[in-house]
Amino acid sequence: MAEASDARHDGHPYRSARSVADVTRENVKAMRELDELENARRGWADHVADLLARACGHIGFVIVHAIGFGAWMAWNTWGSADPPDPFPFSLLTLWASVEGIFLMSFVLISQNFQARVAERRNQLDLQINLLAEQENSKMLLLLEDIARKVGALETNDNEVGVLVQATRPEKLAEQIDDAYREQEPSDVLHPPREGNDAPRRPPDPS
Repeated sequence: MAEASDARHDGHPYRSARSVADVTRENVKAMRELDELENARRGWADHVADLLARACGHIGFVIVHAIGFGAWMAWNTWGSADPPDPFPFSLLTLWASVEGIFLMSFVLISQNFQARVAERRNQLDLQINLLAEQENSKMLLLLEDIARKVGALETNDNEVGVLVQATRPEKLAEQIDDAYREQEPSDVLHPPREGNDAPRRPPDPS
């Protein structure tokens, strides 16, 4: 039994840690490995879209386009006797429209990948929270048994019995929906009037 317990705790970061920094270092390492695993799942389209989205989100991208558009309009207005794209700059407008469509597509591809990563991490957080809740419930039961054996607890604690019950995520979701449910449109547009709030008939001037 002792050998099984030692094998179970062998290599645990909390057992070998000398300071809080050692524990946080292991946590950061685990998150980095998770990021590397998620990046390994990316396809070529995700990589290209992410690179372009990062480049377009830089201030240099805006400056280069502002200078280029300004130079193109100035050259076609004053710099050439026979400008290829006179006012209202149809070629420039076509180029900007096509570029905007492609940039929007790349940004959406990058956002879709980030949304998938966020969804997986939300699921991971949920599973870890549920596991932590189960561990806390088990510790409460053990502490209650220890307190009863040493004589620190003479009667059953009803609060402990409530806290050790399994958490139901679907029930919590229903309670959140009930708490934040919006009012019906009819109630918002036409709120009920009762008592003194009811509309009064104006007095007859005669």
